[in-house]
Amino acid sequence: MAVVLAVDWGERRMGIAVCDALQILASGRPTLLVRSLADAVSQVLAVARGELAERIVVGWPLQLSGERGSSAQAAERFASALRAACDLPVELLDERLTSSLAEQRLAEAGGRRRRDKGRIDQGAAMALLEDWMACDAVRRGAAERSAAPQEPGPEGPA
Repeated sequence: MAVVLAVDWGERRMGIAVCDALQILASGRPTLLVRSLADAVSQVLAVARGELAERIVVGWPLQLSGERGSSAQAAERFASALRAACDLPVELLDERLTSSLAEQRLAEAGGRRRRDKGRIDQGAAMALLEDWMACDAVRRGAAERSAAPQEPGPEGPA
């Protein structure tokens, strides 16, 4: 398994989270303040190098209907720019409701929404990474099951 970096895309702030090599725990990293697409790519790649990440997952803010709005298109441009700037796999993952989950977690921990926007972005990146790890575990389990030798049933081999 590999260290994965998750990015909660934003035009001014980006939440960052990274998982351990066993893909058990998602940990938040400081929220990045960015000025441009090039700055965002540069900062994310610097974090990816520092964390020894082998994959980058970018939050894809689809609308609740599943349609791509301007934010989703901006995240797609960012993911494309990352792909062009590095050799790591970069994928988009539906991030609907991750910010809401992060706000709820923050409120339960006693945080304040207005003052803690950076922590909300960080929490959204953690939720995104947790979703990715869960999906990846399912994919790995399915691959392992399909690769396992089939035992013959009571009627013998199929």
